[in-house]
Amino acid sequence: MEDTIGNLRETPQLSNEGGVAVAVKTTPNGTQADGETSVWTPSSWTTKPIKQDVTYDDRAAVSKALAKLERSPPIVTPTEICKLKKSLRDVALGKAFLLQGGDCAELFDYCESNMIESKIKLLLQMSLVLIYGAHKPVVRIARMAGQFAKPRSNPTEQYNGKTIPAFRGDNINGYHPEDRIPDPSRLVTAYFHSAATLNYIRASLASGIADLHSPLDWELGHVKDSSIKAKYERIVDSITESLRFMKTVGADSAASGLETVDLYTSHEGLLLEYEQSLTRRSKTPHHHQSSHSDGGDDGKQWYNTSAHFLWIGDRTRQLSGAHVEYFRGIANPIGIKVGPTLSPQDLISLLDVLNPSQEIGKITLITRYGEHHISSLLPAHIRAVQNSGHKGTVVWQCDPMHGNTFTTPQGIKTRNFSSILSEVSSALRIHGEESSFLGGVHLELTGEAVTECVGGSEGLRDKDLNTNYTSYCDPRLNEKQALELAFLVAGFYRSGQGKERWIHG
Repeated sequence: MEDTIGNLRETPQLSNEGGVAVAVKTTPNGTQADGETSVWTPSSWTTKPIKQDVTYDDRAAVSKALAKLERSPPIVTPTEICKLKKSLRDVALGKAFLLQGGDCAELFDYCESNMIESKIKLLLQMSLVLIYGAHKPVVRIARMAGQFAKPRSNPTEQYNGKTIPAFRGDNINGYHPEDRIPDPSRLVTAYFHSAATLNYIRASLASGIADLHSPLDWELGHVKDSSIKAKYERIVDSITESLRFMKTVGADSAASGLETVDLYTSHEGLLLEYEQSLTRRSKTPHHHQSSHSDGGDDGKQWYNTSAHFLWIGDRTRQLSGAHVEYFRGIANPIGIKVGPTLSPQDLISLLDVLNPSQEIGKITLITRYGEHHISSLLPAHIRAVQNSGHKGTVVWQCDPMHGNTFTTPQGIKTRNFSSILSEVSSALRIHGEESSFLGGVHLELTGEAVTECVGGSEGLRDKDLNTNYTSYCDPRLNEKQALELAFLVAGFYRSGQGKERWIHG
C-alpha cells in the first residue's frame, strides 16, 4: 500500500494514541528517511520493507477509512486475549490440544446466521471427538470474524485477454472482474462484518449451542456416512452417561462449565494498516499479569483487538520485514507458518525476535510442508527448537492443507484427503520420535456440504468437484471429511500411541 515519491515511500500512518492519520517517509530499503531508528510502536513497521502490500488509488479515502477504524471500539478484549494465552500455555505444556479451523478466506456473504452456526457446530463436534480420544481439554480457535485477506503468488491474472488485479479477499477487492480495483471502504466493511460475526458466535454460545446436557441437539447436518454417525453417537452416549453420573452425585451445576465453551477468533495479520488501526494500549488484567509481561510502569501492553490470535504467513515472515516488526510488539498469542523454505536457523531467529522473553505458549509454530516433505523437514525444525532457549515454550501445530494442494487436469484446485491424513499421521509419528508432541491441527474447513477436496469416505473424485465447489480461494474439507480427520487423531490417542513424553528444561 504505497505511493512512490522519488526514492521515498509515503505510507498512511495512524497516530499511536489516537488522532488523525499522518505519514512517515521511508527509503526503499525500509529505513527511516532521516536515518533515525526508534523503539517499537504500532507504526514502526512502516520503516521496514513490506510484502503483499496493497496499492490504492484514492489516498484520501484510505486515510478516512483508517481514521474511522481507529475511532471504532475493539472487537475483542485484553481479558479474552489473556485467557487464550493461558490456555495455549497449557497446550505448549501438553495439558491441552489446539483445534483451529475455518474458511480459507471468508466472504462478507458468510456473515449469515446459518453459515456461522454450521461452522460453530462443526468445531464443537470435532472438539468433542478429540476430548474423547485424547482425554485432554481442547482449545478452539476459529478462522472466522476477520479471515478475509489472502496472500497471492501473483498480483494480477488474465481475464478475457486483459490483465486485471487478482482477487485479494473481500476486505480489499471483489471477486467479480469489475470489482477488482482495491477499495479502502472495504476495510471498514470488514470491521463491521467481523464484529457482527463474533457477536453472533457469542450469542449462540450464550444461548446453549454447546450445552453438553443436550448433545443430541447437535445435528450432524450433511454427514450421512453411517459409520461416522455411529462413532459420533457412541461418543455422545458415553458423555450422556457421564453427565447422568455427575447429576446423581450432585456435581451437575451451572458452575460446572457444561453449558458453554470458549471459542476464539483468528486470522492472518496481512493488512498491517488495518491491524495497526485496531492496536490499542490497554492495561493487562491483574489476574493475568506475569513476569513475562512487557508492560511499562503503568501495567499496559499493546493488544491487537481485531482478533484473539493472529499469524504471520509463509510469504511475509522475513526477519527484516514489516510483518515481523509489527508482530514483535503485540501482546496477543501469535502463529508463524513454517514451510519448506524456512531454515532451522531462521526459525530460531524468528523466535528470538518475536518471543525474546521465552513466554510459554506465546508462539504457535504452524508447520505446512506437504506429505512428501514433512519427514525430511520437520525433524530438523523440532531439533533446532529443542536445542535452543525456546525448548518447551512453543505450540507445535500441523497444517496439512497448504502443502498438499494441486490442480486437476480440468484446471480445478483441490486437495486429496489421503494426503491430508498422511501429513497429520506423519506429524504425530515424528513428534513422538523426537521426544516432542503435536499440540494441535490447523485446518481449512466448512460446515457446508461442499465438494472441494477429493477422497474421504464419500469417495469424491475429480469429476465430483463441480457438484458443489463454492470456495473463491483454496479448497476446504467438508463436514464429513473434517469429522473423519478428528476421528483419526482421536484414534491415535485412544490406541495408546498418543502417550507423549515431554522433556522440559
